[in-house]
Amino acid sequence: MRLPCPLCGVRDLREFTVVGPAALKDRPGREAGAAAWDAYLHLRDNPAGATEELWWHGAGCGACLIVARDTATHAVHGARLAAEAGP
Repeated sequence: MRLPCPLCGVRDLREFTVVGPAALKDRPGREAGAAAWDAYLHLRDNPAGATEELWWHGAGCGACLIVARDTATHAVHGARLAAEAGP
């Protein structure tokens, strides 16, 4: 599998580390209660089909990316910089 890095171009999967679902960017604030933190840390979907995930290009430019892909077919539909995706 190959992933498109917006900074480096299409690269081999071995250069990347999956971080988790893109929803991890929506981290609860310090004032959030235990239920919000429990949901953030432990309650995650396991989708079959289209999803967005956070990937780190650790063996490349070091950027954190949001990759759109299909978990059933492993087809990659694109990637963008997580820093440009907003909070």
